Amino acid sequence: MRLSTTLSVYIGRHFLLSFMAIFLVFMALILVFDLVELMRRASTRQEVPFATLLEMAILKLPHMGQQTFPFAVLFGGMAAFWRLTRSHELVVTRAAGVSAWQFLFPVLVIALLLGLARIAVLNPVASAMLSKYEQLETTLLKGRHSFLSISRTGLWLRQSSKSGQSVVNAQHVLQKGANVELRDVTVFVYEGKDKFKERIDADQANLADGFWHLRTAWLTAPEKPPRFETEYWLETDLTLAKIQDSFAPPETMSFWDLPAFIKTLEDSGFSAIRHRLYWHSLLAAPLLMCAMTLIAATFTLRHVRRGGTTYIITGGVLTGFVFYFFSDLVFALGLSDSIPVTLAAWTPSGVTTLLGLAMLLHLEDG
Repeated sequence: MRLSTTLSVYIGRHFLLSFMAIFLVFMALILVFDLVELMRRASTRQEVPFATLLEMAILKLPHMGQQTFPFAVLFGGMAAFWRLTRSHELVVTRAAGVSAWQFLFPVLVIALLLGLARIAVLNPVASAMLSKYEQLETTLLKGRHSFLSISRTGLWLRQSSKSGQSVVNAQHVLQKGANVELRDVTVFVYEGKDKFKERIDADQANLADGFWHLRTAWLTAPEKPPRFETEYWLETDLTLAKIQDSFAPPETMSFWDLPAFIKTLEDSGFSAIRHRLYWHSLLAAPLLMCAMTLIAATFTLRHVRRGGTTYIITGGVLTGFVFYFFSDLVFALGLSDSIPVTLAAWTPSGVTTLLGLAMLLHLEDG
């Protein structure tokens, strides 16, 4: 039996409205909690206007919206199907010979389109706004004038030149406009890829066009006495843009820009596992939205007279918690390179889809 267009639009509209309502509720709650947290952090530092804190909370909101997108689809689908089941509309539809697979088809199409919209529309907006948020957070709340990431052992950079490769370590970084200045610098210079050539210790290094300008430098090579240079020029292929981009979190980059950026990172010798994992997880978003729709249907298509609301809410919360925990676990394995990045990114969506299909097959076909 072919599902009528009117019924498809009716069920799809219910699902879309429920999704939008749940998503807006999530966004409002996130905005309030983020604003309170920013006010708490700002209270221990210099006076930051409330309008600026509100702007920061709004700038971060689309990024958090991406995180809650699958759960909005899950709870929105549960709310729509539960309402249609409670009003016996789905019962009448199934009694007329329409199977669950038929009236779920328009909902799955909408879920797929929502996943594509998350990639093509929400992600570019969220990445641009999150980048601006992190700049404000760095300067206003963290008190730093540099956006470069520094670990406990300092800043580490890998660079290459015609003569070979070298690793640069600095304990302090200062960025002023287009100028980058390193303090307490140590450079390990190699011939080719792995043959150690010399070590350079300098008090200061400034990034010039194609060179590091080192001052008060000591050069130490195997089986040679240390040599002192007041000024020393070290060839490099690094630029300010490369240094900043190498530490840019993937969340601050648009889906469309990530492939080219990943190639640049890998060509420069930097690890791009995190960025590749994030990009593949975005690609899996449409499948994940469909999976959440299937899971929502399994909880709400069967009519339950008593305790139905409790059953639906409990099942949805537990499903969301298990999915969140499982995704974090698999992503952690992917980041540690224990499993392939593609497998880590697609496993949560694939497993959830198979689980939803299995549960619906049991519910519908016995």
